[in-house]
Parts: sequence; C-alpha cells; structure tokens
Amino acid sequence: MSHAVNTPAEKVNLLDFDRQGLRDFFAQLGEKPYRAEQVMKWIYHRLESDFEKMTDVGKALREKLSASCYVGPPKTVFEKGAVDGTHKWLLGMDGGNAIETVYIPEPTRGTLCVSSQVGCALNCQFCSTATQGFSRNLSTAEIIGQVWVAAKHLGNVPHQQRRITNVVMMGMGEPLLNFDNVVKAMSLMRDDLGFGLASKRVTLSTAGLVPMIDRLSAESDVSLAVSLHAANDELRTELVPLNKRYPLAELMGACERYIQRAPRTSITFEYTLMKGVNDQPEHARQLIKFMRRLPGANKVNLIPFNPFPGARFERSGQDEIRAFQTQLLNAGVLTMLRRTRGDDIDAACGQLKGQVVDRTRRQAEFRKKLEEGVVNAA
Repeated sequence: MSHAVNTPAEKVNLLDFDRQGLRDFFAQLGEKPYRAEQVMKWIYHRLESDFEKMTDVGKALREKLSASCYVGPPKTVFEKGAVDGTHKWLLGMDGGNAIETVYIPEPTRGTLCVSSQVGCALNCQFCSTATQGFSRNLSTAEIIGQVWVAAKHLGNVPHQQRRITNVVMMGMGEPLLNFDNVVKAMSLMRDDLGFGLASKRVTLSTAGLVPMIDRLSAESDVSLAVSLHAANDELRTELVPLNKRYPLAELMGACERYIQRAPRTSITFEYTLMKGVNDQPEHARQLIKFMRRLPGANKVNLIPFNPFPGARFERSGQDEIRAFQTQLLNAGVLTMLRRTRGDDIDAACGQLKGQVVDRTRRQAEFRKKLEEGVVNAA
C-alpha cells in the first residue's frame, strides 16, 4: 500500500477502503459497521479529512481513529486553470513522481479525467505519457484521492451540487493493468455513501487487454471505452503495440461478450486522427466495417491528435476531420468529435505527462533522439 508523503507508515489510509473494506476495518477496531458508514459520509459527502471535525462520531472513536488511521488524498504540487474552464492538478507521489488529474466543464456536465498509474507501460506511439515509461501502479487511495481533491476544490456535493457528473479513467496509465485498485476506486465513485455517480457515468478506457475486459464485465458494470485508433491489424499494431498480443478479432470478441454481459452499458471506440496516418477514406471504410460487426457498440469518439514535443505525428486538417466524420455518419455510425480542451495547460488528451522524475530507459532514449534531431521537436 502506498502512503502519502510525510505520513507515518504504520497508519492506515481510509481512502484505500471501499464500503465493505471500511466496515471490516471498523469491526477490527471493535466498532459497529454503521460507524464506518457515518465516517464514509464525512469523507466523501463533506470532504472532511480531520476526525476531530466529524461531530456525530463519539470522542472515543475519534481518538481511536486519529491514533490508527488518516484520510490522505494526494498532495497538490500545483494547479492550473485554462481559459476554457478546464482545470489541471499536478499531484505529488513518492520519489518525486507526479500524476495529473483534469476537470473538463461543459454546459450539461463536468467530467474528471483520472490517472491509474504513474506513467504507462504500453508505449502507444502517439501518446506523450508513453515517452516517460512506467513507474508503478497507483493505490486505491491515490485513485479515489484524485476525485476527492478535485471535488473539494470545485465545491462538489454528492446528490446535491454536482460539479463532477462523470469520471473517466483516461488519464495516465492503462487502468486494466491496475485492476483491483481501479475497480475498488470505481466502486467508491458509484457508492451512494461515496460520490454517488451512476454506473454509466463512470467510464474505463483501455487499449484492449482482452482477458481483463472479460474480468471487468464480470465484476463491474461501468461504461467501457476502447482506444482503437485503427481498424486494420497492421496499422493498429504500429500505433498500439498491444494489438500484437490481442489483435482486432480477439478485441471484437471481448467487446461482444461485454455487451452481452452488461447490456445496459455502451462501448465507445476512441479514434485519434493523425495526418496521413489513419485519417483517409479507406481508414473510415475499415472503421465502418468494424462497427457494423458490433451492433451494441454504437459510438465512435474522434479525437484530433494533440501534438507534444518530439511527436512524429501531426493533427489532421479540419477538412480531413470533417470528411472522416461525415463518412461515418453517412454510414449510420454515431460519431462524436471531441473538441480539444485545455491544451494551453497541456491537459488535452494524450498530453497527461506530469512533471515526473523518471529513470526509465525509454525516456532516456527519447531524449537522446530529440537531442540528435532524429525526432522532430514540435
């Protein structure tokens, strides 16, 4: 279990427990389970981390809690607002690492983009997070703690004043490679005593880990987003190396099973448009064919590529983007175009890099290539 900086290691972080875990922990303390639920309301509804301020909790229990545990969200290193209302938090981890969390407000909803790992091991070619390599998984406390920090800053009140209406596990990392901690955190997002979000308003995004998609459908009923980016195996393997292990036919099978097991949930396919790489009419035709074979997966999210220093791809032109979307819509594929948000604070999709102190070989190789001019600096 990971602990926040400067917190005694022997104390337990209550953010690491879902409702059942907290009830079990209170039973170990010799307390009634309903006490756990009282404290849970203080933590998630009132966003209180100081046991002394939990006024309907008896003094003896408050003292017991202060001695053995704490409510430890990640520490905010800095935060930044964009002109469009997007807000980014840089949250400090151990060893000088950091993760980023981004809030994207829209007229009818407020979406929080949450990280699941420090860095990412999957090395997708168009993602800036991939250039830093992988450090470690986040604990449940570090995942739900991102929602806690944002909710506190935004003045979010579950069931009343909802500033955060949706959470997407689309920040740094591959959520299904940190399965247990992510599933536990998502249950806190959806618990009435937690943040109280509807299951369909919590979305997990994956690059396509087939066995874990199956496991997720058995254990959770959140919405699923699949990072597709190409609908032919050769190109997708180049862009998303994981495709070599789980090619499109296997990914499609897992998606079909997900829809069958959780018929109320939808699957969205994310498709980042890169100039001259995957934005041509033939690519749209391949995507239409793919979508027709998955009747329950009815939505494509088109994402204009967000350049980052050293990226070897460019954003598709407006004409290509519009033509691609029109081709899909004309074929009856529900297609949304994601507006680029927050790129003035590097919070746009694929830019969640964090000021990470990184010691991995991949980042060193990337820097070396940048210095040698092999990679074009953006």
